[in-house]
Amino acid sequence: MNRNSRRTLIKRLQTELPRGAPFELSALEPFGVSPQLAAYYAESGWLVRLGQGVYAFPNDAFDVYGAQIFLQKRVSGLHLGGRSALVLHGVRHNLGSRERLVLWGDVRFALPTWFTDRFPSRYVHAHLFDWSDSALAGKTLATPPDLPEGLRVAVPERAVLELLYEAGVKQSLEEARNLFDGLRSPRHELLGRLLSCCTSVKTVRLFLAWARETAVVDVDDLLTRYPIRTGSDKRWMSRLADGTLLSLNPYG
Repeated sequence: MNRNSRRTLIKRLQTELPRGAPFELSALEPFGVSPQLAAYYAESGWLVRLGQGVYAFPNDAFDVYGAQIFLQKRVSGLHLGGRSALVLHGVRHNLGSRERLVLWGDVRFALPTWFTDRFPSRYVHAHLFDWSDSALAGKTLATPPDLPEGLRVAVPERAVLELLYEAGVKQSLEEARNLFDGLRSPRHELLGRLLSCCTSVKTVRLFLAWARETAVVDVDDLLTRYPIRTGSDKRWMSRLADGTLLSLNPYG
């Protein structure tokens, strides 16, 4: 391929490929771009190589949402969760704007350097839910208004349980409580279903305890109507990373 042909091809790529997000070699193949030609374009400054088989256009200032949507295609169940999801849903918080994003997924995965260098973030892989209804997992991920279509974000009811799972570990109890206090009008039925398949006794009991204190939902009604996993009848006790002793009753 001569120089003029290569220039014509790169113009096609710039015109026909979506902007605002990275792309893989597989997106270049339909245009006849081989790995060797992609490497040539990167060396020539027409493409930027972000990582193994991942490229972007120079000066294409893709944002975190475009980058996340790209990763969603690679990682099963990847979504914004916990604190990050609650903030997007408008839950009040007093955290700094440079706080790391919290991404959750169904499989073990290391966020690529090109992503974390641009967007300070961490990834959580935990078997927090035993999905008795396979459709429920998908129903609890949605795109908030005014965000790019296809962006997966935990709904508030799921996000708050993800937050509580990390409370005292990656999330201080104080900031977790501040965010919990900002929760408004959660869907009772959805919470019941999520609590019923939540595998973390600590998460369930902490939710029930704080829900009783704030009256954000009717805890006794939840316990009556749903088979919520609260563990044994004994108190759950654990020493947290900051030295705090967390002690939780079975039913809040």
